[in-house]
Amino acid sequence: MSWFGGPNTTNVSLDRGPPGGDPPRDARLAHVEIALLSVIFISGGTLNAALLLVLWRRRTQTRTRLSRMRVFVLHLCVADLVVTFFQVGPQLLWDVADRFDGPDVVCRGVKYLQVVGMFASTYMIVAMTVDRYQAVCHPMVSFQHQRRGGCAQRRRWNAPICAAWCVSFVGAAPQVFIFSRAEVAPGVFDCWAHFVQPWGPRAYVTWTTLVIFVLPVVTVVVCQVRICRAVHVNFHAKMHQAAAASRVSGNAVPSGASGVGGVSKARVKTVKMTVVIVAAYVVCWAPFFTAQLWSVWDSEAPTETAAFTILMLLASLNSCANPCIYLLFSGNLPARVGALCWGGAHAHKDADADAKESAVQEDATMVSSMYISFKSLSEAR
Repeated sequence: MSWFGGPNTTNVSLDRGPPGGDPPRDARLAHVEIALLSVIFISGGTLNAALLLVLWRRRTQTRTRLSRMRVFVLHLCVADLVVTFFQVGPQLLWDVADRFDGPDVVCRGVKYLQVVGMFASTYMIVAMTVDRYQAVCHPMVSFQHQRRGGCAQRRRWNAPICAAWCVSFVGAAPQVFIFSRAEVAPGVFDCWAHFVQPWGPRAYVTWTTLVIFVLPVVTVVVCQVRICRAVHVNFHAKMHQAAAASRVSGNAVPSGASGVGGVSKARVKTVKMTVVIVAAYVVCWAPFFTAQLWSVWDSEAPTETAAFTILMLLASLNSCANPCIYLLFSGNLPARVGALCWGGAHAHKDADADAKESAVQEDATMVSSMYISFKSLSEAR
């Protein structure tokens, strides 16, 4: 199974060219593929649609903008829904029918949207991580933008998201020219990829792996390392200041329960959530891209084996994992899902209180980070 190029491991035609005939289909493997894709499709669609509905209703009921982190999560839900309906869904239909049955424009459009979903889900995670890096490591910049208010603030919040979607739409454009409806056997048509041989598949799969997997992973790892380093340095600075103050006043050293190194619990929680989302992305997609590279660089790769196929099918589990991770780190949000979905006075009251709490936390974490930054700067001088 492949969504952007390379030899095929299932019935989706991505091989080096239309064959004269197809090898016999492994019925048992096809049943396993259909079962896994069905579970992924139903789970991903339900979880992301439910979370998207909750976030949207919270925004409309409170008549206030969502917090910065929830805006990123909302767009990540949209990206994962694109993956679910335009990547997993068509693959499931092709596994059931064993052939693509549609016009050329549908073939090109579906293949384009499949990679749009991959790009969007990936770069939304990158944008989220960079935003957390700026909030923790450069709080003054975040504070200045936040206090400009109004349209300027809204533009800043949406700029990384717009950039992620633009990269997705542009990066997936080659799919429109690579895939087309082709005759793979006498009187048999399928959605097929056409490459210049022998370097075409290798160049395209390698390039796609770099821009969708390697470059984003390197970016988020660098950001997370710097975030952890900043928290570690500020934590030791805060403990040193608290110890010095306790020696002067004779009081006990505070426990630091309100945060870690001048960064509040709310911000630390969002950083942890981002780390888990990134880890889930790497775990789900690393086998897929490894198999893709193996299939195009090694002519003897076992592309028809069950293990090879299942590894690439499991990549789409990332779209199911993202909403689960957000709900896990959202505290009381899961308990309010039912009330927010079904409406009512209590739903509006809870949503309004949650929005106010989120705003207070955002201001508190900003001031906390700024304070420790100023303190560290003054000590350095």
